[in-house]
Amino acid sequence: MKGNELKPHIGIFGRRNYGKSSLINYLTAQQIAIVSDAPGTTTDPVRKTMEIIGVGPVVWVDTAGIDDEGELGRLRIGKSYEALPQCDLVLLLVSRNTFGAPERDVVDACKAAKVPFLLVYSQSDCSQPQEEFLDEVERACGMRPFAMNVCDDSFREPLTDLIRKALPESAYVHGGLLGGVISEGDIVVMVTPIDSSAPEGRMILPQVQVLRDILDNHAKAVVCRETELERTLQELASAPRLVVTDSQAFAQVSQVVPKEVPLTSFSVVLARAKGLFADYVKGTPAIDRLKDGDRILLMESCTHNVTCEDIGRVKIPHLLSKHTGRQLHFDVVAGLSQPERPMTDYALVIQCGGCVVTPKQLASRLAPAIAAGVPVSNYGLTLAYLNGIFQRSMAVFGNSREQ
Repeated sequence: MKGNELKPHIGIFGRRNYGKSSLINYLTAQQIAIVSDAPGTTTDPVRKTMEIIGVGPVVWVDTAGIDDEGELGRLRIGKSYEALPQCDLVLLLVSRNTFGAPERDVVDACKAAKVPFLLVYSQSDCSQPQEEFLDEVERACGMRPFAMNVCDDSFREPLTDLIRKALPESAYVHGGLLGGVISEGDIVVMVTPIDSSAPEGRMILPQVQVLRDILDNHAKAVVCRETELERTLQELASAPRLVVTDSQAFAQVSQVVPKEVPLTSFSVVLARAKGLFADYVKGTPAIDRLKDGDRILLMESCTHNVTCEDIGRVKIPHLLSKHTGRQLHFDVVAGLSQPERPMTDYALVIQCGGCVVTPKQLASRLAPAIAAGVPVSNYGLTLAYLNGIFQRSMAVFGNSREQ
């Protein structure tokens, strides 16, 4: 159930024909990336998955050459730089005793995006690194390049070990979604509405993730639709420790679940787990400060078919307009794209639960809004606020404002 977007991403950057694709083949011991002497073989960033012992599955991001030329080349470089902030680690390939503006730009971009990086001197069999060059790079970047070539298998394990040490643990060591909230033997009721926006024949990813986490905590999961919730609660031998609902059913579910039973949503659970909870808690009350003509940005992490019951594109805009009584404008961006407008054009940014992206990707996506002082919220907390149960939806996690 864990898609590629949930795995640590390691980007490989460097000039054309510096062996970026060859390095992926070398590290994976497979011919999975196209290798050619022709400059510019790799165009858009290409993703490949492999397992690193001690880390787990990672996604290699093979990018276009940072020295590409022409109008198309500049577009390719732009795509590479768009991928950089979404990476958990960057390998910057240097070679031919050359370290110029393209390499410095990547280092500066890594520092600006707070992405750790390693320097790898590639193709050392063709161009031996000079000591004075290595010293110069070390003075400029604070690290000495690791010299290697893909014709010698002895470099594979030392380089993999460097990668393992440089990759932040937060990229692959995750606390449970409900860690510290539920215990062994607890009963958790999951409310999963089935409407036209629900996928055919399966549950949505946040529901699957929460269900797995309940089982990992040796608790018991009871799953029902909102229409069967009242009867389900009556049939339980004891009150549940927690009820987790789809955010769009907050209004109906909150009327059924007794006040003494904690209630939250899948989206709120994900917001807490992804690391931006405090920003969402602080930003959500900005809903009541919206004015006529304000523009709201809705950010989806996945792409899907839109229906008349779509929570982000239909229900939230309708409820926000009704709650505020204001004439509001809404923009939507999907995937990891950024909006065409500057963030300062927006009075509020509302992010989905982010079930298909890593915490680093989510933080990078919202960083421009937070840096610009634009309030941010997420689907679950927005809907809790609009339904008058903002504090209730967070109470099970303790003092949310302090978090």
